[in-house]
Amino acid sequence: MGKKRIAVLTGAGISAESGLSTFRDSGGLWEKYDITEVATPEAWAANPRLVLEFYNQRRRQLREVQPNAAHKALVELEEQYEVDVITQNVDDLHERAGSSRVLHLHGELLKVRSTADPSLIYHWTEDLHWGDLCERGSQLRPHIVWFGEAVPLLPEAARLVSLADIVMVVGSSMQVYPAAGLVGMAKAQAPVYYIDPRPALNYELSGRQKLQVLAESATAGVRKVVDELLKK
Repeated sequence: MGKKRIAVLTGAGISAESGLSTFRDSGGLWEKYDITEVATPEAWAANPRLVLEFYNQRRRQLREVQPNAAHKALVELEEQYEVDVITQNVDDLHERAGSSRVLHLHGELLKVRSTADPSLIYHWTEDLHWGDLCERGSQLRPHIVWFGEAVPLLPEAARLVSLADIVMVVGSSMQVYPAAGLVGMAKAQAPVYYIDPRPALNYELSGRQKLQVLAESATAGVRKVVDELLKK
């Protein structure tokens, strides 16, 4: 028999413990900006230099942080399970921790893409400036799914959740759709573990037959669940 499959859905809460500013927490990077000014297609059209500077700040911050115990614990699951990490986060902390299969629903901070041809995507670790062009001569933009844009990897994420025998949700408010709706794709009998210090049960979670809620930090809660799953 093959390994059982686990789909792990992660949100800002797991990265926050590494010191990355989250979207909703007070004092975070987002507080200094109005979302509509930095994270929408309209913002890009109106003031691309401000948008570029916002993501440059986030990229610089990412270079200063490391994966935490929760990122690392998820890697241990690969000893006994097929693990797909589906993250709303745009950082590379899962990859740096060693997770081998990571799907970034909302894009990646360390990638940029052509504004003329979305298939032209480049790895990018430094600041991105107005005037940095793709090979076809068009301005490069952050490889991020902004508010109001389609989420191209959503069908693949839904497929991975539907195949999973076990689902974990870590550090997500479960309020940002369409990502928050992914739990609804899980098999009816699949156990779901929801780890968040301030858990909020949305429609999809509250209807689960086998739901275990751990109102804890990502590092504490993931450790408990990983230990339990590896014992099994």
